[in-house]
Order: sequence, then structure tokens, then C-alpha cells
Amino acid sequence: MARSVAAHRRAVQELLSGLAHKEGTEELPLMGALGRLLAADVLAPLSLPPFANSQMDGFAVRSADLPPHPGSDAGAELTVVDPVPAGAAPARLLPGTAAPIMTGAMMPEGADAVVPIEQAVPDAFPAPGTAATVRLPTTEPGTFVRDAGSDISAGTVALRAGTALGPGPLGLLAALGITSVEVRKPVHVLLVTTGDEVVEPGTTLPEGKIYDSNGTLLEAAMRQAGLRVTRTGISGDDPAQLLQLLRSRSETIDLIVSTGGVSKGAYEVVRQAMDGQPIEFVSVAMQPGGPQGIGTFDGLPFLGFPGNPVSCLVSFEMFLRTALADVVGSPAPRPSLRARLAEPLTSPAGKHQVRRGTLLPGGTVRLEGGPGSHLIHALANSNALVQVPEAVTELDAGAEVEVWML
Repeated sequence: MARSVAAHRRAVQELLSGLAHKEGTEELPLMGALGRLLAADVLAPLSLPPFANSQMDGFAVRSADLPPHPGSDAGAELTVVDPVPAGAAPARLLPGTAAPIMTGAMMPEGADAVVPIEQAVPDAFPAPGTAATVRLPTTEPGTFVRDAGSDISAGTVALRAGTALGPGPLGLLAALGITSVEVRKPVHVLLVTTGDEVVEPGTTLPEGKIYDSNGTLLEAAMRQAGLRVTRTGISGDDPAQLLQLLRSRSETIDLIVSTGGVSKGAYEVVRQAMDGQPIEFVSVAMQPGGPQGIGTFDGLPFLGFPGNPVSCLVSFEMFLRTALADVVGSPAPRPSLRARLAEPLTSPAGKHQVRRGTLLPGGTVRLEGGPGSHLIHALANSNALVQVPEAVTELDAGAEVEVWML
């Protein structure tokens, strides 16, 4: 009986559970840490903003100089003093004066509010160095002022250990003046493509052969997910050759992933090579990606993905990526949303079907190609995986489906 998608996902999570305690860190420059996990809490070395600054282009004022006047117009006429551009250290603001100030500029000592230029009369800055006055309305203390430390205070936790370092966290570190960060060492995958029929891109293509796309496809997916990848050469359908490739590794490996050789054909090299290893070859109720291998090879976690290109990528997304997200905390799960089919589809009974699609403006998803596991052109033109549960065999155009954004 075929194993459900949920059951196989749990099995992969259990297989990789030891990676939750993976040790080792390294110091990297910020851009080198993109996609990695923070190894330790980071405390803010300074406050953000480091000084009170203006939220608007306008006039820095003492709010006490602009009191309400019952029975008459509120506000007052103030003398305009030297402007405060961003990046300048301004002079103290004296009573009865207003300083033209730009967005982000440091508030002068004595000033406690900003009046937007649009509320001034006249509503334009005078030329620097010219004597001028401006009439401004009553304003409350703190108006349009960003207080020092209003974002984060010095000494507080800026980022927690385990944070995935995307653009936002890296931008925060840069704003704090930090140039490098301690990150966890990534999961290290040994990736091997199998099959007599595949040859390396860039070589002559003999009759009956195809170029290996799986290695590039999976390595790209893994690297994008923050994994470290070492690829072996292509292994033919000789079990001894495959064993030699796997055992000749000189680096510390956390996980082995193979593609091809896991079905029930006559030349299933992975099945043959793994004889005697605690590895199970199962059929998962999923299309594409039904044949799967799972277990340990010489004590290392091992996953055997099918050989068709779409099958191996779907296997990565459905099982390995989701398991790593749960066990290690990275990569983040794919964004999931609901969309409506632009066209009808059919799905085999008892199988969870994963179709390729393009999410369109307006919330509809167009299917790309058919369900075939070899349709790499359709995959390349997709931005989403359409999830069709195993209990569903037909869906009409307009039906709502779950899609994972790629």
C-alpha cells in the first residue's frame, strides 16, 4: 500500500531530527550570511535612531512658542534661523525661533516638535542667509519627532539566535554598524545523479543519452534554501561505482541525496547499491514523485529521489525542504495561499497531485503543462506548485486550490 504524503514527510523529519543538534558556527560578512541562521543573540550596540530626528520636512520649534490663543488665531510668528540638513549637527534652538529642518535631520537642542512645511505661512523655506519670519500653528510636544531609541534601545536584543538572515535582519545589522555576524554552519548535502543515460552538460550528446538537469536543478534548489552542496560525478548503473563515489567523500557530510535508480525497473542502481543498508524503498501516494528511498547509508541520513526532473524537485519541496524547516528552522516554508483555477484539471484517485502553475493577477492560477514528470520546460515557466489532495479527482475552472509560491 502506498504511503501518504503526510506519513512520508513525518518519516523524513524523523530521519533528519539529529540535525537539530548540529554544532559549529562561522563568522561571515553580512552579505555572505544571506539565508543563514544566526548562531547567537545579537545585542544592539547603539540605539536606533541614535538621536532624535525629524519625521518631516518642516520647521523645528519649541512647542511652548506656539501656544493657543483663545478668541484669536492659534500659533505665532517666529524668526527663521539657519536650516538643519540631514547629517548636520545643529546649534541650540533659541526661544522665539524656528529652524528649517529636513526629514531625518537631527533635532536641535531645545526643539521638541516639528511643524510640516505645508502648515507654514508662507509654505516655503526662505533662501539660506536671508532674514525671514514664518507663522506656524499651535503644535504639541513630540509632533513629527522620532525619538532616540524609538526603534530599538542600545543593549537590548536586536535579533534572536536562530533568526533566518534575510534582507530585513541584515539591514538591521547594517543600521547598527555591524559588519559581520556569527552563523550556524549549514547542512552539508552530498548530491549524486545516477543513470547510464545521463551525461554532463557541455559534452557531446551520444545517441540515446540525455543531459543531466537534475544535478543543477537540485543543487540550485538546495543552495537557494541555504544548504551547502557537494556534487559527485554522475554515477552510471554500476552499483560498485556508486558505492565508490559515496565512500570517496573527503568532507564532513550531514545528508546524502541521490536522484534516479529508486523505482522497480531492472536497472535501479540505487536500490542495488543500498542492499544491506537500513534503507527503505517505498511508494508514496503522490504524482509526480511516487518512488522514494529513505534510511541511512553508513550511518548517514539518506534520501533517494526519483530520476525525472520534475519528480526530484517536487520531492525536495514536499519532503526535504519542509523537514528542514521543521527540524533546523531553515529554509522558511514556501508561502502558501489560495487561488482559483483558470482551467479544469483531473487527478488520479488516491494520489496527492502536484501540478505546476503560474499565479496570475487577480488570484487565478494557470496550469503549466500536464502532470508529466519530465516536463521541465513547464516547470521553468511556473512560479507555483498547485496542491491537489489525494481525495480529489476532478476540479472545475474556478475551483479554489492551495498553491505554494516558488
